[in-house]
Parts: sequence; structure tokens; C-alpha cells
Amino acid sequence: MSKKIHEFNDIIRKLRKNLFGKGPERIHTVFINDMAISTLYGNLSPSEEFIARTPEGREMVHTARTRMIQSVYAEAAPCGMEELLGAKFVHLFSDIKVEDDIAVSVFLFDRPIDQKAETGGKTDGAR
Repeated sequence: MSKKIHEFNDIIRKLRKNLFGKGPERIHTVFINDMAISTLYGNLSPSEEFIARTPEGREMVHTARTRMIQSVYAEAAPCGMEELLGAKFVHLFSDIKVEDDIAVSVFLFDRPIDQKAETGGKTDGAR
């Protein structure tokens, strides 16, 4: 894992720990063009696991998790994220499968952040 990805994962973990009281146990991130795609494992706190034992509880945890994280990122990028990647954060798409305790977040930036962009590789320049 590159140092940049490791630092990016630390930013995500710290923000979620501060927001939810527990950060993910494991994060796998890839940079592709202008996106960082992160799969987060082991997200739920013991209280959330208890609440999620019923269908209504799973829906409540899902709604709370997705809306809270999206509202935080709608206000501003986490401290250090834009500086680390050299790109402006644009938007977050995020979802969690409560039953399996797996979340996926797709972070969009205003320019390519992957290694190809750094070494002169071709990107489609959609933004």
C-alpha cells in the first residue's frame, strides 16, 4: 500500500471514529482517475450491532450512518484530505450493508489523483 493511500485511510478512520465512536477495523482504498474508492470493514459499534438485530433497527442504522457521513462531507472535506491528494474534494457517495458490516465510499475530486495522472498517463478528463 502506498504511503498516500495509508494516510488517506487514516483520515477516513479518524473522522468516522470521531463521528460514530468507532472507526472501521479495515479499509481498502484504490485511486482511479479522479476518484478514491474505499471499502470499509468492521464499522458498527456494539450499540449499532444490537439495534440492527431487527429489520427496523437495520434500516435505522443504515439511514443514520449514510445521512450523517454525507452531511459531514457536504460541509467540508476532512482536514488534510485535499492537501494530501493535491485536489479539491467535490462529492461523496456512500452506502453501508448493515447485515455484513461493510461500507463503500466513493470520493470524487476535481482532478485525477491516481498514479497514472502523476506519471503522465491518460485519463478521460470528465470533470
